[in-house]
Amino acid sequence: MAAAPIAPIVITDTDGTEFRLPTRRSARARRMLLRVDPARGGPELVLPDGVAPEVGADFARRHLGWLRVRLARLPQRIGFVDGAEIPILGVPHLIRHRPDQRGGAWRLVDPDGSAELHAAGQAEHLARRVTDFLKAEARRAIGPRARAHAEALDRRVGRITVRDTASRWGSCSARGDLSFSWRLVLAPESVLDYVVAHEAAHLVEMNHSPRFWRLVERLMPGYETERAWLKRHGGRLHAYG
Repeated sequence: MAAAPIAPIVITDTDGTEFRLPTRRSARARRMLLRVDPARGGPELVLPDGVAPEVGADFARRHLGWLRVRLARLPQRIGFVDGAEIPILGVPHLIRHRPDQRGGAWRLVDPDGSAELHAAGQAEHLARRVTDFLKAEARRAIGPRARAHAEALDRRVGRITVRDTASRWGSCSARGDLSFSWRLVLAPESVLDYVVAHEAAHLVEMNHSPRFWRLVERLMPGYETERAWLKRHGGRLHAYG
């Protein structure tokens, strides 16, 4: 969607609380849109061409009750800091800062099943080291699955990339290149596998027709459970980091 940012709009609630709304124009928008994006961790106001910011501000004020409720439902952000707990393929890991060590980041699993993610170096580099580790883990988890699913469909995968996408968990290009959100590594392993199977099915069907979903079912029988998990809990994955 073509978009042009404009100055943020600030509206004030009856109790004096101010809401700062990042605002943009969209040439494709047919109506004003106020939404709360878990990936951005806040609201956004979208205005069609020709709609004045003042009109958008009035629209937002009329929907303040909705906005309060949606913002309250946003998952609490969890930074990549010492002592924080994050999931890796659905398994809780406690982040431990190890300034006395070298070597980036690594996982340790105790015999009792508890797991930790250790990160070396200075404190100011901790979040980046954890993020780099998770991206690398995502590549290791996604690549073999994508190639295996493609082979099962008698197709060949092009490039496989991992990014921090806000609107899509995965995508497939006409050339057969697959792209995925690295945040899938925070989800249960079966959910990650479902997204990979979903995109691999697009190598055959670049649509969401009944035939496409039959291909997904072939690759991952019972995928509806993982699909429902992602719809319900996917927003939480954007709250990490």
